[in-house]
Amino acid sequence: MDAHAFHALATRLRESPGLASKADIGGVAKRLGLNDRPAGVPVGDDCAAIADGDGHLLFAIEGFMNEFLEQDPWFAGWCGVMVNLSDIAAMGGRPLAVVDAVWSSSEEHMQPVLDGLRAASAAYGVPIVGGHTNVHTPQAQLAVAVLGRAGSRLLTSFDARPGDALICVVDHRGAYREPFNNWQAALDAPPERLRADLALLADVAERGLSCAAKDISQGGIPGTAVMLAESSGVGIDIDLDAIPLPTGVTLERWLATFPSFGFLIAAPPRNARAILDLFGRAHLTAAVIGKIVEGSEVAVTSGELRAIIRDHAAETLMGLRPTMELAS
Repeated sequence: MDAHAFHALATRLRESPGLASKADIGGVAKRLGLNDRPAGVPVGDDCAAIADGDGHLLFAIEGFMNEFLEQDPWFAGWCGVMVNLSDIAAMGGRPLAVVDAVWSSSEEHMQPVLDGLRAASAAYGVPIVGGHTNVHTPQAQLAVAVLGRAGSRLLTSFDARPGDALICVVDHRGAYREPFNNWQAALDAPPERLRADLALLADVAERGLSCAAKDISQGGIPGTAVMLAESSGVGIDIDLDAIPLPTGVTLERWLATFPSFGFLIAAPPRNARAILDLFGRAHLTAAVIGKIVEGSEVAVTSGELRAIIRDHAAETLMGLRPTMELAS
């Protein structure tokens, strides 16, 4: 990549709406006083982690954009289950059950959303156990929550350390669900494969190969890296030349993509090979795409070129880095 194209891309990444939208999280957390809590697993991860016996209960919720729900209601229902299960996996957990809240103007308009929810529940083998409905509202709305469980070893956003390798894992066996940057690799996959692939993150945690991960969300790879870096109080260098691309997909679009199965994992270099092999045996695309470094800069590189996407010390994104020492 030549210098002009590289710096133009870096500018667009810096100004990404997907990244900017994450700043809303910090204001809400501050208003709710979510950082004023005793030491433990902090607020701001993919799930709330609640100590329970010799492990943790995991609890998460996702809401969906009105435009997405209106244009693709069946897939929005499917994603209601899918993205929540991704949050559970990102913390090294296994899902137990989901509940949903669906609002619509009529039962007829609600049906494709419910059908999508039901199809995903069956495919992933995670039951829908309740929820809330309203069929007399002019604005369609969808939110889905999930309960899961993890052992004593969690994958969190707060435990990436300088010197770690940054590993990206994505299922390339898919296509875009146009017109959005949603890369879906789940609808045609055998249910057994969907379940086994998500369980690999729990294997990573339980084997002690990593203790830091985050699922790739609307901010794409760079935005997710910024959230991981800020939460852990580190910097990250992302090597654009090392990112594997699906056939026919440009780097810029891929960097803005929300994949149905996609994770960033920070791990000691000595464990990188084992992690790559674990996902590779499942025919998932895994590669070391950068490194965790000292400081607070999240940057992209290409050869000798380097550009800062965000310095979270100078410009806080979510403001959720804990001030207390985490419980071990």
